[in-house]
Amino acid sequence: MKAQQVARGLGWFSLGIGVLEVAAPSRLTRFLGVQEKDTLVRAYGVRELLTGLGLLTQPGAAAGWVWARVVGDVLDLGTLGRARPKGADGRKRTANTLAMLTAITVVDVLCARALALAEPPTLAGRRFGKGRH
Repeated sequence: MKAQQVARGLGWFSLGIGVLEVAAPSRLTRFLGVQEKDTLVRAYGVRELLTGLGLLTQPGAAAGWVWARVVGDVLDLGTLGRARPKGADGRKRTANTLAMLTAITVVDVLCARALALAEPPTLAGRRFGKGRH
């Protein structure tokens, strides 16, 4: 599978997660077994929606959008790592979510690197080495 295809899949994944975080933050935090922080989860959902839309509507800038996902992953890992799960079940759910999020972060980093290495550098939307536009 090519990096562009992975990036497109990550765009759809971001949209799905973003909709969930914006529409049902309390349900999500209860499922994860952590304290409800609806405003924070909704803000993270907006970030996911914007990243997903960027990936799907600007495939030529996919490397930047996937790197934005990596930054978001780091925020998510830090936030979840500081969470105080409720009970043994909550701790297990949080640990499973951290493991899954770590795996997603690895995919994001690998995809972003592949895209960055494949795309020539740009300045203000113009490719270097292509002459004047």
